[in-house]
Amino acid sequence: MPTWVTCERVYSLTTKVLALRCNVRRIILAATVSKQTLPALVLESLRQPRERVFGERRDGADFRYVSTSALHDRIAAIAYALRAFGIERGDRVALVSHNRIDWIVADFGILAAGCVCVPLFATLAADQLEFILRDCSPKLVFVETAQDARRVAQAAPLGTPIVQFEGEGAGTLAEFESRGAALYAAEPGRFGEFHDSIKPDDLAVLIYTSGTTGDPKGVMLSHDNIASNAASAWSYGLQGIPSDGVGLSVLPYAHIMEHTNLIGYVYSRLTCIVSVPDRLVADLHDIRPHVMSVVPRLLERVLNGILTRSREAGGLRAYLVPWALRTGRIFAAARADGRPSFLLRLRYAAAWLVVLRKLRPLLGLDRLVYFVCGSAPLHRDVAYTFAGAGVVICEGYGQTETSPVISVNRVVDNRYGTVGKPIPGVSVRIAEDGEILVRGPNVMKGYYHHDPSVFTSDGWLLTGDIGELDADGYLRITDRKRELIKTSGGKFIAPARVETAIKRSLYVSQVMLVGEGRPYPAAVLVPHWTLLREQLRIAEELPWPLLATRADVREFMQSEVAEQTKDLASYEQVRRVAILPRDLTIEDGELSPTMKVMRRVVEQRYADLIESAYR
Repeated sequence: MPTWVTCERVYSLTTKVLALRCNVRRIILAATVSKQTLPALVLESLRQPRERVFGERRDGADFRYVSTSALHDRIAAIAYALRAFGIERGDRVALVSHNRIDWIVADFGILAAGCVCVPLFATLAADQLEFILRDCSPKLVFVETAQDARRVAQAAPLGTPIVQFEGEGAGTLAEFESRGAALYAAEPGRFGEFHDSIKPDDLAVLIYTSGTTGDPKGVMLSHDNIASNAASAWSYGLQGIPSDGVGLSVLPYAHIMEHTNLIGYVYSRLTCIVSVPDRLVADLHDIRPHVMSVVPRLLERVLNGILTRSREAGGLRAYLVPWALRTGRIFAAARADGRPSFLLRLRYAAAWLVVLRKLRPLLGLDRLVYFVCGSAPLHRDVAYTFAGAGVVICEGYGQTETSPVISVNRVVDNRYGTVGKPIPGVSVRIAEDGEILVRGPNVMKGYYHHDPSVFTSDGWLLTGDIGELDADGYLRITDRKRELIKTSGGKFIAPARVETAIKRSLYVSQVMLVGEGRPYPAAVLVPHWTLLREQLRIAEELPWPLLATRADVREFMQSEVAEQTKDLASYEQVRRVAILPRDLTIEDGELSPTMKVMRRVVEQRYADLIESAYR
């Protein structure tokens, strides 16, 4: 068979095979979506013996795994120790840590004891950490390091007990678990009493939103909210993953997307490798996962990394890699929108043979069935670029308030540019003003200490997102209702739509649109300095703050942004740019822990720079 035919048909044939595989297992899993508690779901899944439930490596060592029996016993030990500490059913227990197996054990132990887990990002700014800990008043806080313990001691209500994951002796997880294990061995029957008393509608997780427009709000999620969402989403979306498949987990567990994924991994009986961004490249190569959840920013960084390395290599490679990625993107888009031309197929076959077929093994993605992508809008160009290299991305949509999955694409019926169809049990409708309304067992109980005014009179959740449902039931997100910019000419602009278009540029690292009350929008951005230096032949010793003030840098970035937005409506096209002297960071309060730009903070902090762009 000719190469171009193979390239064109491989995805179609693969999806047909995937649709037939594992159907019996998916039907069995889907049958368990009935109302239940998280401990019941987790402990039931652990009844089937497996040597590898979760795995991780720390400090460059080999991977270490936890079995079903070891995980069960550690969960029980945490539950007993919490109860022995005087912490009762319904009490809040906080978790402040990066991803690790200890985090998972503590989380599951908190839930098994009937307590409420409050997961917090390890990167939270001090004022946000203090606000949340004082708002939820935890009876105990698990932390990762001694430094975290000091931060929490300063932020939490006076006298709050702290248990530290690392180290040995008093106040550490090892000592805490040892105490609980002894109690479990003495009275094993009490463990069942702990979790049997929990009701599906009891509060399980109190998870705080990132607070991009104000103080964080605690979203109250019940056991059934999360259990039903994990079971429904994974039964519906998990296609083509072998029964002994491996997933790589890198998104922070304080984010509801990955928190629910932990339940999904146990529920579907896949092995989950715990990772963090600093270890991601090495773990990808060594694990070669079958499935992984990502955010768009991570995918954009992968593409930028590939292009940067090809440019640094120089020679023919500096030309071939960008050409092949561009050809793959054009081919994938043409294939999605209609039949690609004969000449395009030939170009794609050449790009595949020379470059694209090598990318999956090079990145550790040769076994990957698909990425699941959510949390922020994914530009179709990014999705098509990966698709051209044989990497499937299934985009989904959700919110913290919905546990989180509302809709998701599947490998067997993936439609780029949409966030898929609503998962079973979840209903979606579009209000007259375009706002997406959601109803289902995954919808939160309300906000902690706040009036739940985000519901309609007949019980639908007001998502604050604008979208549309097509004739086939696929959901498309167009923007945030509360983040629309109104220009002085009375035009409404969706920032996410314009920002996503701008981020198609290889030279843009971070971007935020401004323009409220202005005659036209402007872009506040951080360039990809490495590529920009090469393009403009700027010496490496010149610092970023100085580069940001140069006329040639501003003119180049302005033309680049204009090029990326030229196909938008005239009132959406960006005519001015403000170049920031450094990256926006979580530590400086300019990004949320989920990497979303804190618009109000950035607008206030760089008000003079924005004003100068309009002058």
